Amino acid sequence: MTRRTESGKTPQEATDEAVLRRTRFGALPERIRPEDTVETKPATLPDPARDAYNPDEWLVRYCL
Repeated sequence: MTRRTESGKTPQEATDEAVLRRTRFGALPERIRPEDTVETKPATLPDPARDAYNPDEWLVRYCL
């Protein structure tokens, strides 16, 4: 008489399936750092005219 497990398989079949499962799913994938999952880029393009004002230039032009 062959002994069967709860799933109806012989112990050898259950062991073989466990080995196959472990071979296929045994290693977890490498961890991904949260910093590597986020891409940052500016919401708007930089405006060169915005930073063109020079207060020293204004003083020299109009106050001297």
